Amino acid sequence: MKELVYIFLGGGIGSAARYLAQVATNECIAPFAFPFSWGTFIVNVTGSLLIGLFYSLSEHFHLSMEARLFLTAGLCGGFTTFSTFSNDALSLLEGGFYGTFALYVLLSVVLGIAAVVLGGYIGKQMV
Repeated sequence: MKELVYIFLGGGIGSAARYLAQVATNECIAPFAFPFSWGTFIVNVTGSLLIGLFYSLSEHFHLSMEARLFLTAGLCGGFTTFSTFSNDALSLLEGGFYGTFALYVLLSVVLGIAAVVLGGYIGKQMV
């Protein structure tokens, strides 16, 4: 039960951080960019980097299961969101932005995986 509390707290913080990051990103980039879900894209790639980093550091520093769950399932799980990614992708399709849709999906998946790998590498280099 204690683990659920840590996931709940991390998820709340991650969700609030996601909202703020998406709003800030969209306000900064949207006026200058073509139709692309920049906020969700940047949040998902950043969250992927963070989860790789957190897993790497939690292994090295032997963090408790609660701390690991707070950082990964909670914070990163709340910060990133596949449902928002899917909805943004659908909006691009419905708007007829087929090339942008393909680019968004491809870049999100490829850079998300690369960011997890990079985060893990950074974590290992930090210790």
